[in-house]
Amino acid sequence: MDARPDQGEDATTQRFQQKRDRILDAAAQLINRHGVKGMTFVDVAELVGLNTTSVTYYFKRKELLAAAVLDRSIDRLEELIRDAAAQPTPRARVARYVQAHFELHARIQLNRERPYTVLSDIRALGEPFRTDLTARYVGALRAVREFFAPPLTARDKVLRTIRAHVLVQNMFWLPGWLALYSVDDYPRLSRRMIEIFEHGITPAAAAWTPQLLTVKTPSRTAEAEGMPENFARAATCLINEKGYRGASVEQIASELNVTKGSFYHHLEAKDELVLECFRRSHERIELVQRAAIDANGSQRDRLASAIATLLDVQLCSDFPLLRTTALQVLPSEWRTDMLERSTRLARRFAGMMIDGISEGSVRALDPLIASQVVMGTLNAAYDLRGWISTLPDPTAISLYGSTVAHGLLADPVDFAVD
Repeated sequence: MDARPDQGEDATTQRFQQKRDRILDAAAQLINRHGVKGMTFVDVAELVGLNTTSVTYYFKRKELLAAAVLDRSIDRLEELIRDAAAQPTPRARVARYVQAHFELHARIQLNRERPYTVLSDIRALGEPFRTDLTARYVGALRAVREFFAPPLTARDKVLRTIRAHVLVQNMFWLPGWLALYSVDDYPRLSRRMIEIFEHGITPAAAAWTPQLLTVKTPSRTAEAEGMPENFARAATCLINEKGYRGASVEQIASELNVTKGSFYHHLEAKDELVLECFRRSHERIELVQRAAIDANGSQRDRLASAIATLLDVQLCSDFPLLRTTALQVLPSEWRTDMLERSTRLARRFAGMMIDGISEGSVRALDPLIASQVVMGTLNAAYDLRGWISTLPDPTAISLYGSTVAHGLLADPVDFAVD
């Protein structure tokens, strides 16, 4: 009897699993490029060399395929967390978690590991998938929170949650800027990022004294005539909370108590509104940066004030910045343009840090990486605004800002936000 492994029930099962994995890999790539909304069975079938009917044999509906891809990504995330959690100290756990992510992205770039899908599009799924996967993600975030020392007070628990959130979200932001570097650079990038998470950007014992900046009204807002500005505000909040799919034209119009016809009177399509929301968000960041550059004090003082002002927007205002996760739904040429503008904003922060290093007010660090940490931290802050809403605004801004000022491990020095 021929017992070769490519025959019999085991071989059939193996072939089934291999083809299923190829479909998941293709779907993962498409979701990373276009989001759940933009992933289609036709494109998946083309990537794996199958017809659409063959894909539907494995996954009857697109949402089942998307949920399976995201579920597999959470499996991968949980593996990274378990690996880091085995380290003996908070410092070692944070370092291993960062290092493991860079190693994973290196293997993916070298085609030694399957694609890893960003988890932001969980919001785009219907029920019960959204609730189930969100619960798994929250469980993973709680596991990362255990990396840090046990809380002694309610404030300590809040701080641990903030630190876990900042760490996880910055790892999710890596694909937004890693393409600027060679895979050979990843070990150095990992070490430099770990240093920032360990020590922050502030020299030891230096004061972190932010002041909320007075910022000029964005030109787009000043020129807007009522409804377009209101649509941008409503769309930004809905997309941040529910994702692109959850923020339907009907819901945006309902938030403003107007008709869909009114929406289409001002805008041709929802993608155009998302693009406008990004433009407004980038313009507002740029205006804060300019106000900080024109302010008095050291470069550290100016950075502190810019970060605190943007955190105030994300945590406390009724018109936050649009999350970068919405980039996935934009056409590729628009997405590239928005990523380039985000990079320019990060480089302005880097320039402020370089000047601060020269004058001694900022710790010696890699300013390009530190600026991406700042961008990732600011972008992710919106997610915690409901969770920390019971804190006074200055306390919330102070605790969240401490992750940039002092890192994720030091006892933060309380600082007043004027």
